[in-house]
Amino acid sequence: MNRIDTFLELAVKQGGSDLHLIAGNPPRIRLLGEIQPVKYRELSSDEARDLVYEIMSARDQEMFESRHNWDFSYEVAGLSRFRVNVYQHLGGIGAVLRVIPSQIKTLDELGMPDALKGLARQRKGLILVTGPTGSGKSTTLAAMVDLVNSQRKGHIITVEDPIEFVHQNKVCLISQREIGSHTKAFADALHSAVREDPDVILVGEMRDLETIALAITAAEMGILVMATLHTSGAVESMDRITNVFPPGEEPYIRAMLSTSLCGVVSQQLVRRADNKGRVAALEILLNNAAASNLIREGKNDQLDNVMQGGGLQGMQTMDSALRRLVEANEITGEDAFLKAHNKAEFEHMVD
Repeated sequence: MNRIDTFLELAVKQGGSDLHLIAGNPPRIRLLGEIQPVKYRELSSDEARDLVYEIMSARDQEMFESRHNWDFSYEVAGLSRFRVNVYQHLGGIGAVLRVIPSQIKTLDELGMPDALKGLARQRKGLILVTGPTGSGKSTTLAAMVDLVNSQRKGHIITVEDPIEFVHQNKVCLISQREIGSHTKAFADALHSAVREDPDVILVGEMRDLETIALAITAAEMGILVMATLHTSGAVESMDRITNVFPPGEEPYIRAMLSTSLCGVVSQQLVRRADNKGRVAALEILLNNAAASNLIREGKNDQLDNVMQGGGLQGMQTMDSALRRLVEANEITGEDAFLKAHNKAEFEHMVD
């Protein structure tokens, strides 16, 4: 047992999402979206370094010392997996350990709408799960991959930095690759993946032009591609993808997106009204004929109208999702106001 495991066990038992170890500060845990200090002394620079180095391999230490920040995964048997980011700062070393549950929850257990099941059952195309850091994107994608793994005979390839949820073969054959350990970059892994007879490819994050282009191309080739973006909504996701390409290529990319996109799920985690955990608020865009035409023509700002009118198909805007959660007394009006896009519509809900 490593010394850091005691803090990790505390974080997991309290329902925390992240453990922060920063030299010059006591350990802190993020609970319900807010960082709370642990009753412990301030960590010296040497103590913080020793705690983190104890769980790093020789290669991890070498990469950190050359780059001054590094990502890797760590697992405590019988407790949980953790995604670790270690970095150098003014006072010494710092590390953030994100809790990754050992058991993958199903979409039903997460309380996700049926529209996500419909997306996961698609045979080809691009599915985007977006949201800010810590919004549960990885958890949602893991549940969608697990649904495929339970219902479809095929080959699933995941490319992550680092590997978070570990999937066991059910009906599918699963290959999980980690950036740095198994491949140099997302783009390299995607180049290789299309030759590895995949049915589904999970891209941990679409960060650059080459990765985005390869993901869209794979979707056009008849592969189901699931990926994440750090955007705040469906409209912003379409803008992000098209704007990353040179101006002359935008019409071509819009045309590819209009035919290959299955849907966009944008989510935020909101504190429950009873302070017992958080609930996901989801914006859902499904690519129907109206959405496809708008994407092709570059009229992304009108996609909100498609989502508002597509309720029977399972679509919804973020603000409508928040409104339903308030009406169901699952979240407070104040928290809905803080997360809403059009805050003017939620001002009357604030006490």
